[in-house]
Amino acid sequence: MNIMLFHSTFGLRPAVRAAADRLRAAGHEVWTPDLFDGRTFDTVEDGMVFKDEIGKDELLKRAVLAAAPYSERGLVYAGFSLGASIAQTLALGDDRAKGLLLLHGTSDIAEGAHVDDLPVQLHVAEPDPFETDDWLSSWYLQIRGAGADVEVYRYAGAGHLYTDPDLPDYDEEAAEATWRTALGFLETL
Repeated sequence: MNIMLFHSTFGLRPAVRAAADRLRAAGHEVWTPDLFDGRTFDTVEDGMVFKDEIGKDELLKRAVLAAAPYSERGLVYAGFSLGASIAQTLALGDDRAKGLLLLHGTSDIAEGAHVDDLPVQLHVAEPDPFETDDWLSSWYLQIRGAGADVEVYRYAGAGHLYTDPDLPDYDEEAAEATWRTALGFLETL
């Protein structure tokens, strides 16, 4: 499978590269565009400030330009937190998308979109400070209404970015369960 994997607001950190390597080891071709031009951050707050300086439109433009050369191959769009939001936006606009793998986040863009049974898998902490229960319920209804085939996995007690071993949120058990499930999902596409 061809996978476009977007980083979180922390930037293109070692955990994203390790995730790409894990996916490659399972036989997938993976691209990890650096939407922050080499900048990484130690806190969500610093990353959010930088993201806001770039601007939502410019960030999305960078993501589209990174994915465009590969989209005709039929991509699985994937991402971590902010990157999941970007992945969702691109997948819903790409009629050749093969799937959507969301780790730690979603996007508010689903209303009015239409996809034909796009396979979607979401992995998120429970509770999650960014993906509240009300938010997830609304998102689920919107993305299902857009025609997606959705699976949601919640990880009780895990921190927001629980798959990144360099962050305080890291939860090894939840991270390994996520990767087992995600790799199984990708095998079905």
